Amino acid sequence: MLDINVWLALTWDCHPQHVPASRWYESIDDVTLLFCRFTMLGFLRLLTNQHVMGESTTTLAVALQLYDRWAEDPRVELSPEPRGAEASFRQAMTCFAHQPATKAVADCYLVGFAEATDSQVVTFDRGLANTARAQSVPALLLEPTDSAGSTSTRKSRRRPSK
Repeated sequence: MLDINVWLALTWDCHPQHVPASRWYESIDDVTLLFCRFTMLGFLRLLTNQHVMGESTTTLAVALQLYDRWAEDPRVELSPEPRGAEASFRQAMTCFAHQPATKAVADCYLVGFAEATDSQVVTFDRGLANTARAQSVPALLLEPTDSAGSTSTRKSRRRPSK
């Protein structure tokens, strides 16, 4: 279950984390990479957002073509929301119940979805990885590239040609 930041980094060559995402992608073999509706919509939203993409901003038609290229990869699936995802989502939110938790809502949904699909969360987002681990959901935190272009030594799949 890839976080939106990983899908974007794999797709966009100018993304600051494109290199570590691509290295990770090339290192994996026989696995299924999941989009859920939430990550699919976020992927489209970010590709068409000028604040995020700058001069690389795409139209919605191009963003859909990029998504479709991923969907053509036999290892990539758009998973429907499984039974139990909402219960897992609500459980993940309990530790945030008494605080404003705008970002936590999205993180908890992804964690609940991953738990319900028996998936590992793959992300560059330390908060999402921590939320997953707190719920005993496997998480792989990809180490971002620093400004000098190297990655640190944290734990770290093939990209369709575009």
